[in-house]
Amino acid sequence: MTDALVETVDVSSSNGGLEPYGLEPKATVLARDDVISGRMQVRGGGQVLGNFSGQIECDGDLMIGPEAHVEADIHSTRVTIAGFVRGSVVAVTRLKITTTGRLEGDAKVGALVVQEGGVHHGVIQVHPEGVPDSEYATISDTPARPAVVALKAMPNPVGRVRKFWGEFF
Repeated sequence: MTDALVETVDVSSSNGGLEPYGLEPKATVLARDDVISGRMQVRGGGQVLGNFSGQIECDGDLMIGPEAHVEADIHSTRVTIAGFVRGSVVAVTRLKITTTGRLEGDAKVGALVVQEGGVHHGVIQVHPEGVPDSEYATISDTPARPAVVALKAMPNPVGRVRKFWGEFF
């Protein structure tokens, strides 16, 4: 795996054409045709528009573009998903899944926004006061829930109703 350290740079507003999503332009971390795997650390904010697998740590806002395919654990202050993400996400203040976004994995977030059409498969833990530092570990570190659940038999209420109404008829 390759380690990649990326810093933000000033870019023009034509970067990625993501204005329809209500986002200000960010430095592009990964272009649409790029494919990278490894560990990426982003200082400030950035956009992933191509294919990435591994881990992403971002100090600011992270935008996953509409054509992006990301299979990674993500830690960031704010995350906006407009493409496909498979992995755990920790968004300290906010996670936003746009109309074209899809998240397959668990998430710990300060706030959650899912636009109509956005898809999530997994468990989301919302911490309105912000994700605590102790919770800032990857979600895969949390203990798994037991796969077998014992079900308790419920009494049949229909029999009691028939018996009650049978006294009147």
